[in-house]
Amino acid sequence: MSYADKVFKETCKDILENGTDTQGEKVRPHWEDGTPAYTIKRFGVVNRYDLRKEFPVITLRRVALKSALDEILWIYQKKSNNVHDLNSHIWDQWADGDGSIGTCYGGVIRQPFMFRGKMTDQTDRVLKMLKEEPFSRRIMTDMYQFQYLDGGHLDPCCYGMTYNVTQSKDGLVLNAILNQRSQDMLAANGWNVSQYALLLMMFAQVSGMIPGELVHVIADAHIYDRHVPMIRELLDREEHAAPKVWLNPDVKDFYAFTVDDLHVDGYVTGEQIKNIPIAV
Repeated sequence: MSYADKVFKETCKDILENGTDTQGEKVRPHWEDGTPAYTIKRFGVVNRYDLRKEFPVITLRRVALKSALDEILWIYQKKSNNVHDLNSHIWDQWADGDGSIGTCYGGVIRQPFMFRGKMTDQTDRVLKMLKEEPFSRRIMTDMYQFQYLDGGHLDPCCYGMTYNVTQSKDGLVLNAILNQRSQDMLAANGWNVSQYALLLMMFAQVSGMIPGELVHVIADAHIYDRHVPMIRELLDREEHAAPKVWLNPDVKDFYAFTVDDLHVDGYVTGEQIKNIPIAV
């Protein structure tokens, strides 16, 4: 079984068996028909994935890894907040007539600031520090910037990455903590884990390091009421071995990566779940 399958199943079982039901609370999310979208939730979930052992992607259902990579490049490489720069349509319902989702995600990552006498942005600061002072405890990005929240069409769910370099007999290892304020387990968990693992792999490769641990910290991990039957069906599914996932080793510049540089071998999965309702 893929280790990501094991983690996903254990987390979902814990939520269903030990979580808090928000039924009756005044909740912000709602379904397309206007009905409140209640959840069963767990606070403070922490999962760890070691990329030196295998790539963390679930096999219970297929994760569109190239689309996940495209989105992470949209945010951290293109630094865009316009859906016309994205090849999927996952953000379309939050976009205005021009395609903008406002001052959030890539629109925050690209905001310039002064760093040691020179103007930079969040992605460039991380890349610079990994090259010049890899053992710093201050290598991080943060999209939850309060001055931009009112201008954004949605608050970021995955908002922060903290990078930490350790030494091993094989070379420097790049690890990271992904902080997430809110996690829709069915619709987004497999997607988010995979895409931030890919970001870690890209940053490690261009910095001459080995991708190590991704620690995923979720403040509010939840299963929506209309997702519970789908989650229960996933929990009964057969797992498969993790695929081999690798990047084109010739790419040495983060800004040169494209989705064509992602290679996936042996990805066997269960049937896709179609028409998952999304609370907004």
